[in-house]
Amino acid sequence: MNPIELSIFTSRLSAICDEMGAVLRNAAFSTNIRDRLDFSCALFDANGALCAQAAHIPVHLGSMAFAMADVVSTMAWSPGDMVILNDPFLGGTHLPDVTLIAPVFAQGEGAAFVVNRAHHADIGAGSPGSMPVSRSLHEEGVVISPVHLIKRGQRDETRLRAILGRMRNPLEARGDYLAQISANRAGVERLSALIAEWGLVGFRQGLTALNGYGERLARDALACIPPGTYRFEDWMDDDGQGREDIPIRVTLEVGADALRVDFAGTAEQVPGNINCPLAVAAAGVLYVLRCLMPPQTPACAGSFRPVRIEAPPGCLLNARYPAAVAAGNVETSSRVVDLVLGALAQALPDRIPAASQGSMNNLAMGSRESGLAWDYYETLGGGMGAGARGGGLSGVQTHMTNTLNTPVEVLETRFPLRVHRYALRRGSGGEGVRRGGDGLVRELELLAPAEVTLLTERRRHPPWGLNGAGAGAVGRNLLNDVALPGKAAFLAEPGDRLRIETPGGGGWNPPQG
Repeated sequence: MNPIELSIFTSRLSAICDEMGAVLRNAAFSTNIRDRLDFSCALFDANGALCAQAAHIPVHLGSMAFAMADVVSTMAWSPGDMVILNDPFLGGTHLPDVTLIAPVFAQGEGAAFVVNRAHHADIGAGSPGSMPVSRSLHEEGVVISPVHLIKRGQRDETRLRAILGRMRNPLEARGDYLAQISANRAGVERLSALIAEWGLVGFRQGLTALNGYGERLARDALACIPPGTYRFEDWMDDDGQGREDIPIRVTLEVGADALRVDFAGTAEQVPGNINCPLAVAAAGVLYVLRCLMPPQTPACAGSFRPVRIEAPPGCLLNARYPAAVAAGNVETSSRVVDLVLGALAQALPDRIPAASQGSMNNLAMGSRESGLAWDYYETLGGGMGAGARGGGLSGVQTHMTNTLNTPVEVLETRFPLRVHRYALRRGSGGEGVRRGGDGLVRELELLAPAEVTLLTERRRHPPWGLNGAGAGAVGRNLLNDVALPGKAAFLAEPGDRLRIETPGGGGWNPPQG
């Protein structure tokens, strides 16, 4: 396959992922999927190796790339099938992220898989928003081990009703599941057409060329890192269950064109929900390494072949069932990125930025009142870390998520909430020759009683600056101007005001003079 053919082949695979995403967004009912774009779409080969992905959510995509082979190898597949799952210990991330997998057959053989993963604000947890301050996986909602939702084109309505029966708003949830089904059907149709055009042999040859190209680019990128061993340590603030200052550690062993990432020395898994399966930790690693590769590097399995990832079983980053993991996917994955960047900064001081806000600032709330049930979930942007090429951006999502915010108009129309303030948190970025980006301030007034959950980080340990520059400001959570802990669950009454001030990014190089 010549370079032009390979470029066309790669672009067509990516375009299928983009179209799947457009179908999912346009058909979804919930604000979290339709407005915030909290979903991801990807293609995998017949063995579950990544072929292509859209530019959606890094923590979704990296974890799928790491875990999909194990999932597809355990199931029996027929044309028209679709498997559903969310079990973090069997290919998922955390329970709100529900994955649908559909096979693509050609000439009677399994040729590929299309996959989408979407975050459901209601997955049946005891608290609205399904992001509780939990101690066990089973407190976090419905656990769906890989199972057929559709078999040979026939939807299992009994199974779907059983899932929806745990939801507070089953009609909205059903709409989101049907949107995911529609996205996969669009992907199957488009990929089947591509395979028919190229032929099954030609399609497989294209994937071989794609992965070889990705691997060459990845090894060239790793060869730019000076060989050696680099270590870094950072801390999680707390687990919401009394544990504080929880260490996570990494050792990077860089060879001529390969990399070993070892998380030995990281704390054991904790009672709270900041644990994560290894696939989520791997997503953080793969994201950072992908950022070091040239822009044309394809998102495929070959691009990750030079990387080996290890974490002791039972540690925070390779937790054992049934550890609570709701915040691991969002908060701990963010700290994994900081950790790997901190180690790489020793080797590449002019390419690696300071720490960004390091939290998704998860806010979940709603009501279980009969007839008035509602679920709202939001992650809030903050400050980006500064680097040699410029200061950090302000008020943006960073690293492991790139979701949008919920527009004020949508939020106030759909939920009993009023936005009193939504602004940049001026001065919260770390000082330096290059200044860190500023965080956000979002203040909401409750117009009806609600159960509220906060899962936030960088409230104790600030985002670090580089080379002696200033750290970003830690975040703050306040209810009626009274400080709240980083992980909290409480009842709010009409008239209460919740203000979240997100962390700033770290600065780069100390200020002159």
